[in-house]
Amino acid sequence: MARPKNKEELLQQSAESYQKLLDLIDSIPKEKQQLAFPFEDRDKNIRDVVVHLHEWHNMALDWYQVGMRGDKPFMPAEGYTWRTTPELNLVIWQKYQETDLETAMELLNKTHHAEMEIIAEHSNEELFTKKYYKWTNTTSLGAIFISSTTSHYEWAMKKIRKFKKAAGIK
Repeated sequence: MARPKNKEELLQQSAESYQKLLDLIDSIPKEKQQLAFPFEDRDKNIRDVVVHLHEWHNMALDWYQVGMRGDKPFMPAEGYTWRTTPELNLVIWQKYQETDLETAMELLNKTHHAEMEIIAEHSNEELFTKKYYKWTNTTSLGAIFISSTTSHYEWAMKKIRKFKKAAGIK
């Protein structure tokens, strides 16, 4: 899928990729959705992938709120740099180990829709002009939301497809 270049494409691709992700998860029998991945990975199951997406939504939403009120958000998170995202991702993984898949799906749905609402509120210029908002540094607001929606959904689907194949799920 080509990277979205305007608001309409971002909204459409985010919605389509999100639905494809949900459909992919639903294509796995309920009793097998809880299985551990039969390969070595930070994420051990579908729940881990889902909460990873949710938490990156949360971070993007937080960056947005902090930035739009005129402050400088910690990106990706306080105490972390883009180079240390593997450590941050491990902290995210640990945070949700007591969360069940059903709750994880509800959390993801809530934050996905929150991002979609924010995207819908902005113009093409606001979304796709680099440095339009000072807090986005050298990038654009749209690029931040592409990273936390369409691009991340594609990553998640790739991982879940790998699980399906490795587990012999048709």
